[in-house]
Amino acid sequence: MAVRRRSVRPARPERFAPDFDPDFGDRALTEARHDIVIGRWQGVRDLLAATGTDWARRTHRLRLLSHAAAGSSTVETWRAAEPGNPDAAVLRAATEVVRVFDAAIAAGRGATIERGRIDAAVDACRSAAEAAPADPMPWVSLLSVARLYEGGVPRRELRHWFDELRRRDPYNTEGHIQVLRYWSARWHGTHGSMYDFARDAAGVAPPGSPLPVLVQVARVEEYRYVADGALGRGPVRGFDQHWKHELAVTELRRTHARWIGGRDPELPVAPEEVGDLNFLAHAACYAGQVEIARELMGMLGARAAWVPWSYTGDPEEQFTRFREGLGVG
Repeated sequence: MAVRRRSVRPARPERFAPDFDPDFGDRALTEARHDIVIGRWQGVRDLLAATGTDWARRTHRLRLLSHAAAGSSTVETWRAAEPGNPDAAVLRAATEVVRVFDAAIAAGRGATIERGRIDAAVDACRSAAEAAPADPMPWVSLLSVARLYEGGVPRRELRHWFDELRRRDPYNTEGHIQVLRYWSARWHGTHGSMYDFARDAAGVAPPGSPLPVLVQVARVEEYRYVADGALGRGPVRGFDQHWKHELAVTELRRTHARWIGGRDPELPVAPEEVGDLNFLAHAACYAGQVEIARELMGMLGARAAWVPWSYTGDPEEQFTRFREGLGVG
C-alpha cells in the first residue's frame, strides 16, 4: 500500500519589523542604562571613561543615560561616591535638565515652570562645565534648558552658551538641534528664524558632517507646528507639498550630497548617526526622491527612530511601507 506523503509548504518569510531600539545598536550603552535602572553606577562610569573625547558618541550616550537616570537617584549616588569625577557632574547636569522637561510635560503646554527649578538646572550645568572644561555636553544641556524660561534667555547669553559649545565641538549636531528648537515658532522664534539658523549652520559644515540635516529637522518642526495647530480642523491647505516643493527637494539633495556624499562609504553607520539619518530618510521618502530614499533606507537597515516618523503617522507602518515600496531587501 502506497504511503501518501503530505506536501510540505515552504515557510513564509518573516515580515520585516523596524527596530526602534533607542540606543540604535549601542550594546554597551544599553547595558549601562540597565545598570542605572537597577541602581548601579559603576558601569556608567566605565562606559563614559571608555568613550573619551569622541564627542558625537559621548553626546549621544549622555543624552540617553540622562533619560534613564531621571527617574532614579543613581546619578546622585555616583556623585556622592565620587565627588571629584567630572563625568558624574556632567551626567547629573544633563539629568537635571531632563527632569525639568519632564515636569514641564507633566504640567501641560503653556504652564509656567517655577523659575527656581530651571535656575537650579542651569547651575548644575555651569558646575559641570567647570568640572569638565573640555566637554561640550554641559553646553548642550544649557542650550536645551534655555527654552523653558518664559520669554527665553537674553540673546547675548544664548550666544555665549552657543559660542562655548562651538569652541569645544564646532559641529555638534545635538547642540545645534537644541538651538534650532529654541528659535522655532513653538518656542521663542519663528519659522523664518529657525530656517535661517539651520541653513547658516549647514552652510559651514565640512563634507561628511551630518550638520546639514538641520534643514530637514527644521522642516519636520514646521510640519509638527502647523499640523498641531490644525488638529480637529482638517488638513492644512497646500501642506501636502511641504516635503515636495522645489526648495524642499533642492535642500534635501544638498544635505545628501554634503553629508552622505562626503562620508566614507566603507564606514558602517554609527549609533550616533542613526537618529539624524532617519530625518534624512524620512524627508527623502516624503519628497518622492526614490534613489536617495532607497540608499538611505539601505544604510539604516531595520534601525528606526520614533522621531520624525511619529509626527507624520504610525512610525512602524510608515517605515515598513516606504521600505517595502522602495524594494529594500
